[in-house]
Amino acid sequence: MSNKYAFLEKQYIGRDYIRICIRLLMAAFCFGAYVYERDRDNTQDLFLVVGFGIIGISIALLFLIQYKTIIHNKSLIIDGLWTAKKVKIDLNSITDVRKDTYSSYLFNNPVYNLHRKGSIRFYSSGKDAVVLTDRDGLEYFIGTQRPNEMLLVIQAEMKK
Repeated sequence: MSNKYAFLEKQYIGRDYIRICIRLLMAAFCFGAYVYERDRDNTQDLFLVVGFGIIGISIALLFLIQYKTIIHNKSLIIDGLWTAKKVKIDLNSITDVRKDTYSSYLFNNPVYNLHRKGSIRFYSSGKDAVVLTDRDGLEYFIGTQRPNEMLLVIQAEMKK
């Protein structure tokens, strides 16, 4: 088996811009409270430690993979973080493929294998998703940073 895949994409937990902004605002609040409380109590050191802790966790999350999407041999494989079960979707059972927006909300929580209202969702960051519909009518929403490329690769794999 070769290591060359038709499509490979890794989704990282810490690279969602909205979550990065939230963590940086929390760290800025801790550093501001540290400066404000410097001459009042002995709690100012706690704000400094928490602020640097938030920055450290943010840096670690930038390199933590939530899931990776692989398209290979007429199947789409989604492999999750640590103990998450590997999901393999056979492209022979797929009847429809389309590009869509993942959600109309501004804030979306990262999910892996979330079963909701007749669909299964995989999302880490971004706005776009590729929607696969199988023979039973079940829809797979797969969040991706490169929806056009993923759509073209899936269509090419289905024609093989």
